Amino acid sequence: MSDTGRQERGSSQTLKAVLGVRDLVFSGTIAAGERLSEISVSEHLGLSRTPVRAALARLEQEGILEAIPSGGYAVRQFSAADVADAIELRGVLEGTAARLAAERGITPTRLAALHILIEELDKTVSVPVEEMDMDGYMSLNARFHEMLSELSGSKIVQRELERVLQLPFAGPSAFLNAQTSVPAFRASLAFGQVQHRAIAQAIEMREGARAEAVTREHARLARNNFDIVLKDKALMERVPGLVLVAG
Repeated sequence: MSDTGRQERGSSQTLKAVLGVRDLVFSGTIAAGERLSEISVSEHLGLSRTPVRAALARLEQEGILEAIPSGGYAVRQFSAADVADAIELRGVLEGTAARLAAERGITPTRLAALHILIEELDKTVSVPVEEMDMDGYMSLNARFHEMLSELSGSKIVQRELERVLQLPFAGPSAFLNAQTSVPAFRASLAFGQVQHRAIAQAIEMREGARAEAVTREHARLARNNFDIVLKDKALMERVPGLVLVAG
């Protein structure tokens, strides 16, 4: 096998290990505070220790695991305040991205793509929640937030946003799929789309302060959704990773 082939296989095995360990943690198979053994994880996933070792180090960088003094890693436990802080930090960074996009301006091609995305989101949320394609909505919603990062034109902002979004609960769609039956959640979808459109308009009009303010306020919807989920154990069980949040 060529050196390139070995590298690709190694990367593939490491990614498989990362996804496997994440699943073990987010499903609650490995409890918060529990020590992770390279050997046991390797046996459980059917992978060699090398990619598992790399996966554990990567997940420690993401903040899902923490190094322990005796060696190795343990599953982190998060507080509700940790989750709120992660959402707040995402809002700050996305607000900065939106302001930079507005102040620096974006190309006509990117503006057209942003308008198309807003229209697709409009169509998705225009139907009753019971008939909504939630997977489709979450995909479009994630794309909107990815586009905000890209439109900033700042590699530093993009990198730091990627880092924050690696936390289990910081993503813009983290709590959406759990709450389709909650009236407050239904209202938040419509309001969130109003904010999407306002952010796009502020960027187009080169209104940096407005773009930043609306984007930061938009992140608060995720915080509100998180508060709703925390009050209902059945909803908590539908959100991957919330088993790590201390009660």
